[in-house]
Amino acid sequence: MEMRSLLLAGASSWGYKAGPRDQCTNSVDQTLTVSPAERKGLDFGAAVGDTMENEFTYEDYQRTAEWLLSQTTHKPEVAVICGSGLGGLTAKLTKAQIFDYSDIPNFPQSTVQGHAGRLVFGLLNERPCVMMQGRFHMYEGYSLSKVTFPVRVFHLMGVKTLVVTNAAGGLNSKFEVGDIMLIRDHINLPGFSGQNPLRGPNDERFGVRFPAMSDAYDRTMRQKAFMAWKQMGEQRELQEGTYVMLAGPNFETVAESCLLHKLGADAVGMSTVPEVIVARHCGLRVLGFSLITNKVVMDYENREKADHKEVLEAGKAAAQKLEQFVSLLMESIQLPEQAS
Repeated sequence: MEMRSLLLAGASSWGYKAGPRDQCTNSVDQTLTVSPAERKGLDFGAAVGDTMENEFTYEDYQRTAEWLLSQTTHKPEVAVICGSGLGGLTAKLTKAQIFDYSDIPNFPQSTVQGHAGRLVFGLLNERPCVMMQGRFHMYEGYSLSKVTFPVRVFHLMGVKTLVVTNAAGGLNSKFEVGDIMLIRDHINLPGFSGQNPLRGPNDERFGVRFPAMSDAYDRTMRQKAFMAWKQMGEQRELQEGTYVMLAGPNFETVAESCLLHKLGADAVGMSTVPEVIVARHCGLRVLGFSLITNKVVMDYENREKADHKEVLEAGKAAAQKLEQFVSLLMESIQLPEQAS
């Protein structure tokens, strides 16, 4: 309080007058304890507390999983999350059953163009799958527990393998628009500031407190992906690299892009990493790939600008290639019990 008084005394010499907030006399030992229920009624709690702690219980995930299983005859073994403009993958499913997110208990809603907001069950090369035609993002205002909510539901439904796709900007100078990059590793940049979907009390029914991420993307599945790509006979090779996630929604500055490249990132986007972290926490195997929809601007003399329409157009142009690729992958990827 002495330092505070000295600062205010000095400020008064040039005309500063203490307002009500500066005249507060509460000390540390007078701090009030606010319960989670009370905090939800406060703006600060809505902005900070609710975004950092899981608002769902194990029973919430379980209820959604049971509701979905009661509504469909499919028992999915593989889940696929379709990124921006990539929802056309669902057209490959046979015996499809479609659910709008708005009809599913506890499911958030997609608000971004290129994300239809539907959950599609069906068979892909006779393998039961579930596909998310649209995902959720931090920049939409969703907490990370809502962004990742479907992954734990899939786990409780019996899914063992998660395939994640996204549209991303190319940081690697060797990449061209339309390339597909197999994700070897990721950089969770929001995690550097504490934005992690596993923050808060850990439920051992899902996984351990401190899960390893050094093997986040399954090595065997990546090898199968290269084999499937060769079968397609594409002129461009299948790229492989590190994906970095930013929170968005703005695209990167030139300085940020240069920094990300120096960190070792090959592609940048605004999704995927939270779902992968939660999937690995649940013990799911993960395969991920990025569609390179634009080359990131890393030169101040470059007048090009990234925009979302460009992302969607690139997704449409590569849709057929992606559909064929994922279809071949489903044939070649063995489930854990088949591999053992």
